[in-house]
Amino acid sequence: MSRLFAGLDVSTQGCKLVVIDLDAEDVCHVEAINYDADLPEFGTRDGVIQGLGEGVSESDPRMWLAAVDRLFESLAASDVPIGAIRCLSVSAQQHGLVALDANGNLARPTSKLWNDYSTAEECEILTDAVGGPEAMIEALGNSQRPGYTAGKILHLKRHEPEIYERSATLFLVHNYINWYLTGGVAVMEPGDTSGTALWNPATGQWSREVINVIDPGLMEKLPDVRPADESIGTIAPALVGRFGFSPDCKVDAGSGDNMYGALGTGNIREGLVTVSLGTSGTASCFVKEPFVDPQGEIAAYCDSTGHYLALLCVSNLANGYNEMLRVHKLSHSEFDAIIKRTSPWQGGRMLIPWFGGERTPDLPWATPVYFGFALDSMTRENLCRAVLEGHVLNLHAGFTRMPVQVEELRLTGGLSRSAAWCQAIADIFEADAVPVKGEGAALGAALHGAWVWLKEEGESPSLEELVNPFVVLEQGQRKTPLPENVAVYRKMKEVFRSLSRRLRGLDAENPFRLRAEALR
Repeated sequence: MSRLFAGLDVSTQGCKLVVIDLDAEDVCHVEAINYDADLPEFGTRDGVIQGLGEGVSESDPRMWLAAVDRLFESLAASDVPIGAIRCLSVSAQQHGLVALDANGNLARPTSKLWNDYSTAEECEILTDAVGGPEAMIEALGNSQRPGYTAGKILHLKRHEPEIYERSATLFLVHNYINWYLTGGVAVMEPGDTSGTALWNPATGQWSREVINVIDPGLMEKLPDVRPADESIGTIAPALVGRFGFSPDCKVDAGSGDNMYGALGTGNIREGLVTVSLGTSGTASCFVKEPFVDPQGEIAAYCDSTGHYLALLCVSNLANGYNEMLRVHKLSHSEFDAIIKRTSPWQGGRMLIPWFGGERTPDLPWATPVYFGFALDSMTRENLCRAVLEGHVLNLHAGFTRMPVQVEELRLTGGLSRSAAWCQAIADIFEADAVPVKGEGAALGAALHGAWVWLKEEGESPSLEELVNPFVVLEQGQRKTPLPENVAVYRKMKEVFRSLSRRLRGLDAENPFRLRAEALR
Protein backbone atom coordinates (compact mmCIF):
# COMPACT_ATOMS: atom_id res chain seq x y z
CA MET A 1 0.00 0.00 0.00
CA SER A 2 1.18 3.53 -0.77
CA ARG A 3 2.57 5.59 2.06
CA LEU A 4 0.58 8.80 2.01
CA PHE A 5 0.99 11.88 4.21
CA ALA A 6 -1.33 14.86 4.56
CA GLY A 7 -0.72 18.51 5.37
CA LEU A 8 -3.34 21.10 6.33
CA ASP A 9 -2.69 24.82 6.18
CA VAL A 10 -5.30 26.84 8.10
CA SER A 11 -4.55 30.36 6.93
CA THR A 12 -6.27 33.71 7.34
CA GLN A 13 -8.34 33.60 4.15
CA GLY A 14 -8.70 29.88 3.51
CA CYS A 15 -7.72 26.33 4.29
CA LYS A 16 -5.71 23.98 2.08
CA LEU A 17 -5.13 20.22 2.12
CA VAL A 18 -2.18 18.53 0.40
CA VAL A 19 -1.57 14.78 0.26
CA ILE A 20 1.78 13.40 -0.90
CA ASP A 21 2.74 9.89 -1.99
CA LEU A 22 6.17 9.44 -0.47
CA ASP A 23 7.18 6.42 -2.54
CA ALA A 24 6.12 7.98 -5.85
CA GLU A 25 7.56 11.37 -4.80
CA ASP A 26 4.32 12.90 -5.97
CA VAL A 27 1.70 15.35 -4.76
CA CYS A 28 -1.44 13.30 -5.32
CA HIS A 29 -4.14 15.59 -3.95
CA VAL A 30 -4.57 19.34 -3.50
CA GLU A 31 -7.75 21.12 -2.50
CA ALA A 32 -8.57 24.47 -0.97
CA ILE A 33 -11.46 26.17 0.80
CA ASN A 34 -11.99 29.92 0.60
CA TYR A 35 -13.83 30.99 3.73
CA ASP A 36 -15.65 33.91 2.12
CA ALA A 37 -16.90 31.99 -0.92
CA ASP A 38 -17.27 28.46 0.41
CA LEU A 39 -18.46 29.15 3.96
CA PRO A 40 -20.62 32.28 3.52
CA GLU A 41 -22.59 31.50 6.68
CA PHE A 42 -19.66 32.91 8.70
CA GLY A 43 -19.94 36.30 6.98
CA THR A 44 -16.25 37.04 6.56
CA ARG A 45 -14.31 39.24 4.21
CA ASP A 46 -10.83 37.92 3.54
CA GLY A 47 -11.54 35.43 6.31
CA VAL A 48 -12.17 38.14 8.93
CA ILE A 49 -15.41 39.20 10.65
CA GLN A 50 -16.33 42.72 9.61
CA GLY A 51 -17.49 45.71 11.65
CA LEU A 52 -15.58 45.03 14.88
CA GLY A 53 -13.82 48.37 15.01
CA GLU A 54 -10.48 49.87 14.10
CA GLY A 55 -7.55 47.55 14.64
CA VAL A 56 -9.71 44.52 15.51
CA SER A 57 -9.28 41.36 13.41
CA GLU A 58 -11.12 38.22 14.53
CA SER A 59 -12.57 35.00 13.16
CA ASP A 60 -14.87 32.26 14.44
CA PRO A 61 -12.71 29.16 15.14
CA ARG A 62 -15.65 26.95 14.17
CA MET A 63 -15.15 28.23 10.61
CA TRP A 64 -11.71 26.61 10.51
CA LEU A 65 -13.13 23.28 11.69
CA ALA A 66 -15.91 23.51 9.11
CA ALA A 67 -13.28 24.05 6.41
CA VAL A 68 -11.25 21.06 7.62
CA ASP A 69 -14.35 18.86 7.58
CA ARG A 70 -15.25 20.02 4.07
CA LEU A 71 -11.77 19.15 2.83
CA PHE A 72 -11.90 15.72 4.48
CA GLU A 73 -15.31 15.04 2.92
CA SER A 74 -13.93 15.85 -0.52
CA LEU A 75 -10.83 13.73 0.09
CA ALA A 76 -12.97 10.76 1.17
CA ALA A 77 -14.98 11.07 -2.07
CA SER A 78 -11.84 11.19 -4.23
CA ASP A 79 -9.70 8.40 -5.66
CA VAL A 80 -7.07 8.93 -2.97
CA PRO A 81 -7.16 6.05 -0.44
CA ILE A 82 -7.67 8.06 2.73
CA GLY A 83 -6.97 4.98 4.83
CA ALA A 84 -3.40 4.95 3.50
CA ILE A 85 -2.53 8.28 5.13
CA ARG A 86 0.05 7.45 7.78
CA CYS A 87 0.41 10.88 9.39
CA LEU A 88 -1.35 14.23 9.26
CA SER A 89 0.31 17.53 10.12
CA VAL A 90 -1.14 21.01 10.60
CA SER A 91 0.22 24.40 9.61
CA ALA A 92 -1.68 27.52 10.61
CA GLN A 93 -1.54 31.29 10.86
CA GLN A 94 0.52 32.25 13.88
CA HIS A 95 -0.29 34.23 17.04
CA GLY A 96 -4.09 33.75 17.10
CA LEU A 97 -5.71 33.15 20.49
CA VAL A 98 -8.37 30.44 20.93
CA ALA A 99 -9.87 30.08 24.42
CA LEU A 100 -11.63 26.89 25.56
CA ASP A 101 -13.53 26.26 28.78
CA ALA A 102 -13.15 23.18 30.98
CA ASN A 103 -15.70 21.29 28.86
CA GLY A 104 -13.86 21.90 25.61
CA ASN A 105 -16.29 24.55 24.36
CA LEU A 106 -15.22 27.94 23.10
CA ALA A 107 -14.97 30.24 26.11
CA ARG A 108 -14.86 33.17 23.69
CA PRO A 109 -16.80 32.82 20.42
CA THR A 110 -14.13 34.44 18.28
CA SER A 111 -10.35 34.37 18.03
CA LYS A 112 -8.11 37.39 17.75
CA LEU A 113 -5.84 36.96 14.72
CA TRP A 114 -2.22 37.79 13.99
CA ASN A 115 -3.21 41.08 12.33
CA ASP A 116 -5.30 42.34 15.26
CA TYR A 117 -3.76 45.61 16.49
CA SER A 118 -6.21 46.41 19.26
CA THR A 119 -3.71 45.26 21.89
CA ALA A 120 -1.10 48.01 21.48
CA GLU A 121 -1.79 49.33 24.97
CA GLU A 122 -1.37 45.88 26.50
CA CYS A 123 2.01 45.50 24.79
CA GLU A 124 3.11 48.80 26.32
CA ILE A 125 1.91 47.68 29.75
CA LEU A 126 3.87 44.42 29.49
CA THR A 127 7.01 46.13 28.21
CA ASP A 128 6.95 48.79 30.92
CA ALA A 129 6.32 46.20 33.61
CA VAL A 130 9.48 44.23 32.81
CA GLY A 131 11.66 47.34 32.54
CA GLY A 132 11.47 48.49 28.93
CA PRO A 133 12.19 47.16 25.44
CA GLU A 134 15.72 45.92 26.16
CA ALA A 135 14.58 44.04 29.26
CA MET A 136 11.74 42.48 27.27
CA ILE A 137 14.12 41.25 24.57
CA GLU A 138 16.38 39.87 27.30
CA ALA A 139 13.43 37.98 28.80
CA LEU A 140 11.98 36.66 25.54
CA GLY A 141 14.45 37.01 22.70
CA ASN A 142 11.67 39.07 21.11
CA SER A 143 9.93 42.38 21.65
CA GLN A 144 6.25 42.69 22.60
CA ARG A 145 4.18 43.45 19.51
CA PRO A 146 0.42 43.72 19.01
CA GLY A 147 0.49 40.81 16.57
CA TYR A 148 1.84 38.41 19.20
CA THR A 149 -0.30 36.39 21.58
CA ALA A 150 0.74 37.77 24.98
CA GLY A 151 -0.98 41.12 24.41
CA LYS A 152 -4.15 39.30 23.34
CA ILE A 153 -4.21 37.33 26.59
CA LEU A 154 -3.72 40.47 28.70
CA HIS A 155 -6.42 42.23 26.63
CA LEU A 156 -8.80 39.36 27.39
CA LYS A 157 -8.03 39.54 31.10
CA ARG A 158 -8.44 43.33 31.24
CA HIS A 159 -11.52 43.75 29.07
CA GLU A 160 -13.34 40.41 29.38
CA PRO A 161 -12.28 39.13 32.81
CA GLU A 162 -15.20 36.73 33.16
CA ILE A 163 -14.23 35.01 29.90
CA TYR A 164 -10.59 34.89 30.96
CA GLU A 165 -11.53 33.24 34.25
CA ARG A 166 -13.77 30.74 32.44
CA SER A 167 -10.96 29.84 30.03
CA ALA A 168 -9.25 26.59 30.98
CA THR A 169 -7.01 26.24 27.90
CA LEU A 170 -5.46 28.91 25.72
CA PHE A 171 -4.45 27.70 22.27
CA LEU A 172 -2.74 28.97 19.19
CA VAL A 173 -4.64 28.23 15.97
CA HIS A 174 -2.77 25.09 14.97
CA ASN A 175 -2.94 23.73 18.54
CA TYR A 176 -6.72 24.09 18.37
CA ILE A 177 -6.89 22.19 15.07
CA ASN A 178 -4.66 19.46 16.56
CA TRP A 179 -6.96 19.27 19.57
CA TYR A 180 -9.88 18.69 17.21
CA LEU A 181 -8.04 16.11 15.09
CA THR A 182 -6.87 14.07 18.09
CA GLY A 183 -10.11 14.31 20.04
CA GLY A 184 -8.65 16.38 22.87
CA VAL A 185 -4.82 16.35 22.99
CA ALA A 186 -3.70 19.74 24.27
CA VAL A 187 -0.02 20.47 23.55
CA MET A 188 2.15 23.17 21.99
CA GLU A 189 5.50 22.95 20.16
CA PRO A 190 8.49 25.31 20.05
CA GLY A 191 8.04 26.90 16.61
CA ASP A 192 4.59 28.43 16.85
CA THR A 193 5.03 28.93 20.61
CA SER A 194 8.01 31.20 19.86
CA GLY A 195 5.52 33.76 18.57
CA THR A 196 3.46 33.98 21.75
CA ALA A 197 5.86 36.54 23.30
CA LEU A 198 5.60 34.43 26.46
CA TRP A 199 8.24 31.83 25.63
CA ASN A 200 11.93 32.34 24.89
CA PRO A 201 13.13 30.31 21.86
CA ALA A 202 16.78 30.85 22.81
CA THR A 203 16.34 29.23 26.24
CA GLY A 204 13.38 26.98 25.45
CA GLN A 205 11.57 28.24 28.54
CA TRP A 206 8.45 30.22 29.42
CA SER A 207 9.22 33.68 30.73
CA ARG A 208 7.75 33.64 34.21
CA GLU A 209 8.48 37.34 34.48
CA VAL A 210 6.20 38.22 31.55
CA ILE A 211 3.59 35.61 32.49
CA ASN A 212 3.35 36.92 36.05
CA VAL A 213 2.62 40.43 34.78
CA ILE A 214 -0.49 39.03 33.10
CA ASP A 215 -1.47 36.55 35.80
CA PRO A 216 0.58 34.19 38.00
CA GLY A 217 -2.13 31.59 37.31
CA LEU A 218 -1.72 31.83 33.54
CA MET A 219 0.61 28.82 33.40
CA GLU A 220 -2.31 26.57 34.33
CA LYS A 221 -4.06 27.60 31.12
CA LEU A 222 -1.08 27.00 28.81
CA PRO A 223 -0.54 23.48 27.39
CA ASP A 224 2.79 21.71 27.73
CA VAL A 225 5.40 22.39 25.05
CA ARG A 226 6.42 19.16 23.30
CA PRO A 227 9.19 18.66 20.70
CA ALA A 228 8.33 19.68 17.14
CA ASP A 229 9.64 16.45 15.60
CA GLU A 230 7.30 14.02 17.36
CA SER A 231 3.73 12.89 16.94
CA ILE A 232 1.24 13.88 19.62
CA GLY A 233 -1.29 11.08 19.15
CA THR A 234 -3.52 9.42 16.58
CA ILE A 235 -6.53 10.75 14.77
CA ALA A 236 -9.77 10.81 16.76
CA PRO A 237 -12.11 7.79 16.43
CA ALA A 238 -14.93 10.13 15.43
CA LEU A 239 -12.95 11.26 12.37
CA VAL A 240 -11.99 7.68 11.56
CA GLY A 241 -15.68 6.80 11.46
CA ARG A 242 -16.79 9.86 9.51
CA PHE A 243 -14.10 9.99 6.83
CA GLY A 244 -12.33 6.62 6.68
CA PHE A 245 -8.91 7.47 8.13
CA SER A 246 -6.92 4.57 9.51
CA PRO A 247 -7.13 4.46 13.31
CA ASP A 248 -3.32 4.25 13.24
CA CYS A 249 -2.99 7.57 11.40
CA LYS A 250 -0.72 9.78 13.51
CA VAL A 251 -1.03 13.50 14.09
CA ASP A 252 2.32 15.23 14.43
CA ALA A 253 3.05 18.32 16.51
CA GLY A 254 2.38 20.75 13.65
CA SER A 255 3.67 24.31 13.61
CA GLY A 256 3.11 27.83 12.36
CA ASP A 257 2.79 28.68 8.68
CA ASN A 258 6.20 30.35 8.65
CA MET A 259 7.96 27.23 9.90
CA TYR A 260 6.23 24.98 7.40
CA GLY A 261 6.47 27.57 4.62
CA ALA A 262 10.25 27.38 5.04
CA LEU A 263 10.16 23.59 4.89
CA GLY A 264 7.87 23.59 1.84
CA THR A 265 10.31 25.80 -0.07
CA GLY A 266 13.38 23.78 0.85
CA ASN A 267 14.67 26.47 3.21
CA ILE A 268 16.54 24.05 5.45
CA ARG A 269 20.11 25.30 5.03
CA GLU A 270 21.89 28.61 5.39
CA GLY A 271 21.90 31.06 2.49
CA LEU A 272 18.35 30.48 1.29
CA VAL A 273 15.59 32.97 2.06
CA THR A 274 11.88 32.26 1.78
CA VAL A 275 9.83 35.31 0.84
CA SER A 276 6.10 34.81 1.27
CA LEU A 277 3.90 37.23 -0.65
CA GLY A 278 0.41 37.00 0.78
CA THR A 279 -1.86 38.91 3.14
CA SER A 280 1.30 39.73 5.04
CA GLY A 281 4.82 39.68 3.68
CA THR A 282 7.53 37.62 5.32
CA ALA A 283 11.18 36.84 4.76
CA SER A 284 12.74 34.03 6.72
CA CYS A 285 16.03 32.14 6.81
CA PHE A 286 17.34 29.01 8.48
CA VAL A 287 19.92 29.60 11.23
CA LYS A 288 21.75 27.02 13.30
CA GLU A 289 21.82 29.14 16.46
CA PRO A 290 19.16 31.51 17.85
CA PHE A 291 19.36 35.00 16.36
CA VAL A 292 18.15 37.71 18.74
CA ASP A 293 17.76 41.14 17.17
CA PRO A 294 18.71 43.82 19.73
CA GLN A 295 15.90 46.00 18.38
CA GLY A 296 13.36 43.18 18.23
CA GLU A 297 12.41 43.81 14.61
CA ILE A 298 13.51 40.38 13.41
CA ALA A 299 11.55 37.65 15.16
CA ALA A 300 13.52 34.88 16.85
CA TYR A 301 11.74 31.57 16.36
CA CYS A 302 12.47 27.90 16.65
CA ASP A 303 11.81 26.10 13.39
CA SER A 304 10.14 22.70 12.96
CA THR A 305 13.40 20.72 12.58
CA GLY A 306 15.22 21.37 15.85
CA HIS A 307 16.99 24.49 14.57
CA TYR A 308 15.97 28.15 14.36
CA LEU A 309 14.26 30.59 12.06
CA ALA A 310 14.98 34.31 11.79
CA LEU A 311 11.89 35.99 10.42
CA LEU A 312 10.81 39.42 9.27
CA CYS A 313 7.10 40.13 8.92
CA VAL A 314 5.37 43.20 7.50
CA SER A 315 1.62 43.32 7.90
CA ASN A 316 1.04 45.30 4.70
CA LEU A 317 1.69 43.54 1.43
CA ALA A 318 -1.17 42.19 -0.67
CA ASN A 319 -3.65 44.69 0.79
CA GLY A 320 -2.43 47.73 -1.15
CA TYR A 321 -2.01 45.71 -4.32
CA ASN A 322 -5.45 44.08 -4.07
CA GLU A 323 -7.14 47.42 -3.45
CA MET A 324 -5.33 48.89 -6.46
CA LEU A 325 -6.73 46.12 -8.65
CA ARG A 326 -10.21 46.54 -7.20
CA VAL A 327 -10.48 50.32 -7.50
CA HIS A 328 -9.03 50.48 -11.00
CA LYS A 329 -10.68 47.25 -12.18
CA LEU A 330 -7.39 45.66 -13.19
CA SER A 331 -6.50 42.03 -13.68
CA HIS A 332 -3.15 40.68 -12.51
CA SER A 333 -1.88 40.58 -16.09
CA GLU A 334 -3.03 44.17 -16.71
CA PHE A 335 -1.13 45.31 -13.62
CA ASP A 336 2.00 43.56 -14.87
CA ALA A 337 1.57 45.21 -18.29
CA ILE A 338 1.36 48.66 -16.67
CA ILE A 339 4.54 48.02 -14.69
CA LYS A 340 6.27 46.94 -17.90
CA ARG A 341 5.37 50.28 -19.51
CA THR A 342 6.72 52.32 -16.61
CA SER A 343 10.23 52.70 -15.22
CA PRO A 344 11.70 52.21 -11.74
CA TRP A 345 11.06 55.13 -9.36
CA GLN A 346 9.17 56.88 -12.10
CA GLY A 347 9.35 60.64 -11.50
CA GLY A 348 10.69 60.26 -7.96
CA ARG A 349 7.35 59.21 -6.52
CA MET A 350 7.27 56.92 -3.51
CA LEU A 351 4.70 55.25 -1.28
CA ILE A 352 5.17 54.30 2.36
CA PRO A 353 2.52 51.53 2.40
CA TRP A 354 1.46 51.46 6.04
CA PHE A 355 -2.21 51.03 5.14
CA GLY A 356 -3.36 49.24 8.27
CA GLY A 357 -0.72 50.01 10.83
CA GLU A 358 2.56 48.14 10.51
CA ARG A 359 4.35 45.37 12.32
CA THR A 360 7.87 46.13 11.03
CA PRO A 361 8.56 48.85 11.92
CA ASP A 362 6.33 48.49 14.96
CA LEU A 363 3.66 51.14 14.25
CA PRO A 364 0.18 49.83 15.12
CA TRP A 365 -1.56 53.10 14.23
CA ALA A 366 0.49 54.11 11.19
CA THR A 367 -1.09 55.37 7.98
CA PRO A 368 0.29 55.45 4.42
CA VAL A 369 2.36 58.34 3.07
CA TYR A 370 2.52 59.42 -0.58
CA PHE A 371 5.81 61.21 -1.22
CA GLY A 372 6.89 63.11 -4.31
CA PHE A 373 3.47 63.16 -5.98
CA ALA A 374 2.58 66.36 -7.84
CA LEU A 375 -0.92 67.56 -8.68
CA ASP A 376 -0.84 65.85 -12.07
CA SER A 377 0.84 62.60 -11.03
CA MET A 378 -1.99 60.67 -9.33
CA THR A 379 -2.42 58.53 -12.44
CA ARG A 380 -3.16 54.83 -12.53
CA GLU A 381 0.32 54.11 -13.92
CA ASN A 382 2.12 56.10 -11.26
CA LEU A 383 0.03 54.59 -8.47
CA CYS A 384 0.59 51.03 -9.71
CA ARG A 385 4.34 51.57 -9.80
CA ALA A 386 4.33 53.21 -6.36
CA VAL A 387 2.25 50.40 -4.79
CA LEU A 388 4.57 47.70 -6.13
CA GLU A 389 7.79 49.45 -5.14
CA GLY A 390 6.45 50.68 -1.82
CA HIS A 391 5.53 47.22 -0.59
CA VAL A 392 8.81 45.66 -1.71
CA LEU A 393 10.88 48.54 -0.26
CA ASN A 394 9.02 48.25 3.04
CA LEU A 395 9.81 44.52 3.18
CA HIS A 396 13.46 45.12 2.26
CA ALA A 397 13.90 47.87 4.86
CA GLY A 398 13.33 45.34 7.63
CA PHE A 399 15.25 42.63 5.80
CA THR A 400 18.51 44.55 6.12
CA ARG A 401 18.69 43.34 9.74
CA MET A 402 18.48 39.65 8.78
CA PRO A 403 21.53 37.44 9.62
CA VAL A 404 22.04 36.01 6.13
CA GLN A 405 24.26 36.24 3.08
CA VAL A 406 21.64 35.64 0.42
CA GLU A 407 22.31 32.86 -2.06
CA GLU A 408 18.79 32.79 -3.46
CA LEU A 409 15.33 34.18 -2.71
CA ARG A 410 12.58 31.56 -2.94
CA LEU A 411 9.18 33.11 -3.48
CA THR A 412 5.86 31.67 -2.41
CA GLY A 413 2.31 32.99 -2.10
CA GLY A 414 -0.10 34.33 -4.70
CA LEU A 415 1.98 37.29 -5.84
CA SER A 416 4.98 35.07 -6.62
CA ARG A 417 3.26 34.27 -9.93
CA SER A 418 3.62 37.90 -11.04
CA ALA A 419 6.64 38.69 -13.23
CA ALA A 420 6.50 42.31 -12.07
CA TRP A 421 6.69 41.38 -8.40
CA CYS A 422 9.47 38.83 -8.97
CA GLN A 423 11.61 41.32 -10.90
CA ALA A 424 11.10 44.13 -8.38
CA ILE A 425 12.10 41.80 -5.54
CA ALA A 426 15.23 40.65 -7.39
CA ASP A 427 16.22 44.25 -8.19
CA ILE A 428 15.56 45.71 -4.73
CA PHE A 429 17.00 42.77 -2.76
CA GLU A 430 19.86 42.43 -5.29
CA ALA A 431 19.60 38.65 -5.49
CA ASP A 432 18.11 36.01 -7.76
CA ALA A 433 14.42 35.47 -7.06
CA VAL A 434 12.65 32.30 -8.13
CA PRO A 435 9.05 31.21 -7.45
CA VAL A 436 8.53 27.80 -5.88
CA LYS A 437 5.88 25.68 -7.53
CA GLY A 438 3.51 24.03 -5.15
CA GLU A 439 1.58 24.57 -2.00
CA GLY A 440 4.02 26.20 0.42
CA ALA A 441 3.04 25.67 4.04
CA ALA A 442 0.58 22.83 3.35
CA LEU A 443 3.27 20.93 1.45
CA GLY A 444 5.72 21.66 4.26
CA ALA A 445 3.23 20.20 6.74
CA ALA A 446 2.84 17.00 4.70
CA LEU A 447 6.61 16.62 4.38
CA HIS A 448 7.05 17.17 8.11
CA GLY A 449 4.44 14.50 8.82
CA ALA A 450 6.37 12.07 6.62
CA TRP A 451 9.65 12.92 8.35
CA VAL A 452 8.19 12.41 11.82
CA TRP A 453 6.48 9.14 10.88
CA LEU A 454 9.63 7.69 9.31
CA LYS A 455 11.69 8.58 12.39
CA GLU A 456 9.15 6.95 14.69
CA GLU A 457 9.16 3.85 12.48
CA GLY A 458 12.87 3.47 13.17
CA GLU A 459 14.19 4.99 9.94
CA SER A 460 16.68 7.85 9.85
CA PRO A 461 15.69 9.93 6.85
CA SER A 462 17.78 12.84 5.63
CA LEU A 463 15.46 15.81 5.73
CA GLU A 464 17.09 17.31 2.63
CA GLU A 465 16.72 14.06 0.66
CA LEU A 466 13.09 13.84 1.73
CA VAL A 467 12.20 17.44 0.90
CA ASN A 468 14.14 18.13 -2.31
CA PRO A 469 12.12 15.92 -4.71
CA PHE A 470 8.96 17.82 -3.75
CA VAL A 471 10.40 21.34 -3.98
CA VAL A 472 10.13 22.44 -7.61
CA LEU A 473 11.64 25.78 -8.59
CA GLU A 474 9.95 27.64 -11.46
CA GLN A 475 13.21 28.18 -13.31
CA GLY A 476 11.45 29.74 -16.30
CA GLN A 477 10.25 32.55 -14.01
CA ARG A 478 13.57 33.13 -12.26
CA LYS A 479 14.52 36.81 -12.17
CA THR A 480 18.07 38.09 -11.95
CA PRO A 481 18.77 41.65 -10.78
CA LEU A 482 19.03 44.10 -13.69
CA PRO A 483 22.06 46.39 -13.14
CA GLU A 484 20.29 49.50 -14.44
CA ASN A 485 17.39 48.92 -12.03
CA VAL A 486 19.67 48.11 -9.10
CA ALA A 487 21.41 51.49 -9.51
CA VAL A 488 18.08 53.35 -9.36
CA TYR A 489 16.77 51.33 -6.42
CA ARG A 490 19.90 51.92 -4.34
CA LYS A 491 19.09 55.63 -4.44
CA MET A 492 15.44 54.91 -3.79
CA LYS A 493 16.29 52.77 -0.75
CA GLU A 494 18.24 55.67 0.74
CA VAL A 495 15.25 57.99 0.38
CA PHE A 496 12.83 55.36 1.70
CA ARG A 497 14.98 54.78 4.76
CA SER A 498 15.35 58.47 5.54
CA LEU A 499 11.65 59.15 5.06
CA SER A 500 10.64 56.15 7.19
CA ARG A 501 12.96 57.21 10.01
CA ARG A 502 11.84 60.86 9.89
CA LEU A 503 8.19 59.75 10.10
CA ARG A 504 9.05 57.82 13.26
CA GLY A 505 10.87 60.77 14.84
CA LEU A 506 14.32 59.23 14.34
CA ASP A 507 17.45 60.92 13.06
CA ALA A 508 17.95 60.69 9.30
CA GLU A 509 19.12 62.70 6.35
CA ASN A 510 16.64 65.07 4.74
CA PRO A 511 14.51 62.91 2.37
CA PHE A 512 13.60 65.93 0.23
CA ARG A 513 17.24 66.71 -0.39
CA LEU A 514 18.12 63.07 -1.07
CA ARG A 515 15.28 62.83 -3.57
CA ALA A 516 16.33 66.01 -5.38
CA GLU A 517 19.94 64.84 -5.59
CA ALA A 518 18.90 61.42 -6.90
CA LEU A 519 16.68 62.92 -9.59
CA ARG A 520 19.51 65.16 -10.74
